[in-house]
Amino acid sequence: MKKLALLVIGAAGTLLAACGTSSTPSFKSLNEVAPYPDAKDGYVRSVIYLPELKNEQDAKVELMIGKQMLVDCNVQRLSGIIKQEDLKGWGYQYYVVDKVGAGISTLMACPPDYKAKMEFVTINNDLGLIRYNSRLPIVVYTPQDVQVKYRVWTGRDTIKSATIN
Repeated sequence: MKKLALLVIGAAGTLLAACGTSSTPSFKSLNEVAPYPDAKDGYVRSVIYLPELKNEQDAKVELMIGKQMLVDCNVQRLSGIIKQEDLKGWGYQYYVVDKVGAGISTLMACPPDYKAKMEFVTINNDLGLIRYNSRLPIVVYTPQDVQVKYRVWTGRDTIKSATIN
């Protein structure tokens, strides 16, 4: 599969733009789709509206959930739990991220001239790839200091990448 797009949703919790030439559903608010719960204290609700594709059955979505962190030469991962929840009575799913912590790191000695850099460190995602569906948004609840990014994978053409802050 080819990587189709990479978008980021910041602490504001809403997607402000879409990539490519396809149209985005014209939802005015998430509550027009279904009664998704409000974010609890200390959490943010991120909503991803995917653009319509000609062959959506050929596309999948990869969620990448994490934080920008100063890292050294070691491979870093955050600990955390990503749960898929059902919206009772509707049959729709949403995702809740819990218990985000320091996680793990390899313990290699870095070269003396190595300078630490800012990098997006993710939580290990056991969900795998999610079915692409432009008719329903992807809703993710995360702690306020956690970002949601996603990639769209397809076996066909590539749409330009975009980043939303």
